Amino acid sequence: MKNLFLDDLRTIDMVYPGFNPQDWAIARNYHEFVNFIQKFGLPKFISFDHDLGFEHTRWYFENGGHGNPPDPSETVFKEKTGYDAAKWLCEYCQDNGLKIPSYKVHSANPVGKVNIVSYLENFKKRMQ
Repeated sequence: MKNLFLDDLRTIDMVYPGFNPQDWAIARNYHEFVNFIQKFGLPKFISFDHDLGFEHTRWYFENGGHGNPPDPSETVFKEKTGYDAAKWLCEYCQDNGLKIPSYKVHSANPVGKVNIVSYLENFKKRMQ
């Protein structure tokens, strides 16, 4: 089983220099992430980016990489994030009696990174 790399812009070697790209599948958005797992099952490892799509990246750069992104309940973003992918992953694992695979969050968005890690770790604690 391949590793899964969720990132809209970066390549695997940009995040993991020296790793063999053939060991990875790439999902460029939430929908590709979901489709990969539904088709092939859980990968052994997932690397998450948070900001997926131009609207998230634009917001990040317009704010100089500072500050918190808009509250998800107030956002007008149309594209789902890596956080949405993490939430879907937890539901998928719960529905199928599976454990969360090993993961890392490589996002440049510090708040998004904390949100993904917190969600996945809280899920893992609840499922023990």
